[in-house]
Amino acid sequence: MRYGEKEIKEFDVENMEIWPNDAKNDYIIKITLPEFMCCCPRSGYPDFATIYLEYMPDKFVVELKAIKLYINTFMHRNVSHEASINEIYNTLKDKLKPKWIKVVGDFNPRGNVHTVIECRSDIVVPK
Repeated sequence: MRYGEKEIKEFDVENMEIWPNDAKNDYIIKITLPEFMCCCPRSGYPDFATIYLEYMPDKFVVELKAIKLYINTFMHRNVSHEASINEIYNTLKDKLKPKWIKVVGDFNPRGNVHTVIECRSDIVVPK
């Protein structure tokens, strides 16, 4: 087993490395993860996406290698576009407890369908 495969296989989201945020200012962190992959729960075919993560940290920030490894754990999982982005959003929201967070999954077209899933902490439901 190659070292990257081993790291992904052994990655435990409960132990995802986060660091203290010592900054006194409010600021936005933007992370782009252009190589997201998961498998369609219906067909098993691979789905590819670019994940856009933006958040305003409070007390914690995510370590960049940790977010990369976490995202790569989806590679061989059978999970829908919607479920994967919601899981990433909920995991980061729960671990980091940011002041604001947005996770967008821009999935490559497959079968003439292009899907963009967005979860954000400031969403307002129309009445």
